[in-house]
Amino acid sequence: MSEYEFTLSSGEKIPVIITGRRGLRNVTLRPKTRPVREIHISKPWLTPTAVALRFLEQKRKWCERIFDNAPKKVHLAPGDEIEFLGYKVKLLHDEKKRANNFIVEQDGTATLMVGGSEDMFERRVKDVIKEQFLVAVKQMIKTVPRDFWPKRVAIRDTSSRWGSCSTSGTMSFSWRLAFAPTDVMRYVVMHELAHQKHMDHSPAFWQQVSELYGFGVERAKRWLNVHGAELHKFF
Repeated sequence: MSEYEFTLSSGEKIPVIITGRRGLRNVTLRPKTRPVREIHISKPWLTPTAVALRFLEQKRKWCERIFDNAPKKVHLAPGDEIEFLGYKVKLLHDEKKRANNFIVEQDGTATLMVGGSEDMFERRVKDVIKEQFLVAVKQMIKTVPRDFWPKRVAIRDTSSRWGSCSTSGTMSFSWRLAFAPTDVMRYVVMHELAHQKHMDHSPAFWQQVSELYGFGVERAKRWLNVHGAELHKFF
């Protein structure tokens, strides 16, 4: 738990993390709304903490506006219905079951039966979504020529990048893309696969993305720019 908190007008308490840095000349604020809601303050090493907190209070309106405009976390409970990987999924719970069971019907609807204690409900739902997301990503990768395939696929929960491709051959994706339309998720996968040939964002790279993805690249890219923050509303 953070030692300091910033209370919004709504009553929500936002943890404040203060870090002293050598060589820094001014106090800086960085409100974060995903994956967790926090305020990070960097201050010169010898600047008193009280000065940093006063500066935060001076910027109250600005901070309030950022958190008010950010999507709020939505907690899930048995009986809720959510969408991920293109399916409308009914969430069910049976504490007598030890395993989770994800079933997709022919009409595209699905159910996720979660076992275990109720206090682990959300954690188990998240685990299933991450597992299914990784399966879906690997299936998408297999639709392109083998020389584009990465050596390894990893999933992350990053707040600023939807995907990345390292020179070592590891490709990483934010599992929160599971909540995006499947064509948008596929766009990110093809984007990273294109980096296997072009480790930049040159015209040749974007041409490669278009060739791998097909028609609709710009539409998928635009959706992610507009709605990306919404993918962090759960968990």
